[in-house]
Amino acid sequence: MANTFNPSGQKPILVTGAAGDVGAIGRTLTRLLLERGFRVRALVRREDERADALRQMGADVVVGDLVDLHSMHAAIEGCSRLYFGMSVSASYLEATVNTAAVAKHHGVEAFVNMSQMTLSQMSITETTASPQHKLHWLAEQALNWSGLPVVHVRPTVFLEGFFLRFAASSVKRSNQLALPMGSGKTSPISADDVARAVAAILSDPAPHIGHVYNLAGPQSEDLHFYAREYSAALGRHIDYVDVPLATWRQKLVDFGLPVHLIDHVTAMAELNQQNRYDRTSEDMQRLTGAPAMSVREFVARHAKAFGGSSQSPQAILPD
Repeated sequence: MANTFNPSGQKPILVTGAAGDVGAIGRTLTRLLLERGFRVRALVRREDERADALRQMGADVVVGDLVDLHSMHAAIEGCSRLYFGMSVSASYLEATVNTAAVAKHHGVEAFVNMSQMTLSQMSITETTASPQHKLHWLAEQALNWSGLPVVHVRPTVFLEGFFLRFAASSVKRSNQLALPMGSGKTSPISADDVARAVAAILSDPAPHIGHVYNLAGPQSEDLHFYAREYSAALGRHIDYVDVPLATWRQKLVDFGLPVHLIDHVTAMAELNQQNRYDRTSEDMQRLTGAPAMSVREFVARHAKAFGGSSQSPQAILPD
């Protein structure tokens, strides 16, 4: 996309988590905002090849830590708008409040907060077993109390998580979509689509201040349905295998993942078993004018991770 206007003199937009890996919202959001002609200040944790890639895109890269007061002053000062997103972490609430306090001090005109759709089912009397869900809920409360011009974006399950990182090995090795999701339905969405929605908000934030947007994929179905979508995308038969949750959790422990993350994704799997993720939303279409990509299209795009496709892209993508 060509630049839509001359950004000369325009204050930058801060994007946190900009150096994320494949599937991270921040990196894609940085690219989309730059393509729209905005100046972008990209916050990264360290100098590495990902930071260099952001500079090559045209971003102003700053190194900092979301829980460090001084580095957040350096990151936010002079920015008009910001996107706040952080990976699953026990420090999430501290990072949110630290960033919010500095953002309010510098008078930002829009604070777009990446949250989770499960919060729509939480309240002062209702919670979940996930420690991350609890931190997200508390963070939203703090942002609402802050008086900042906040927009909450609540995506459902990310395709890059359960449907790629946690599924690729079993699909590639044994043609099985092996996940502990029970028979519940879900409507997963890609991080790229979430980034498109956030870019739309940050491009003209005023109409969105105070709103909560729930982002979901184009359909809500069970894992047997999605196994058939994998089959169609890859050109070979894929079965869904409902793995016992305790067995799946132990594999994550053996792999050395942080306990906070394990507790979070285990709780998510349990919620899916209870059919708590059977939800849809038109907000993606409203914000961007286009629906989110389907599971079939996502799998086709990442076919190599699943052992490759026996069909051409033209044959596997929907019309």
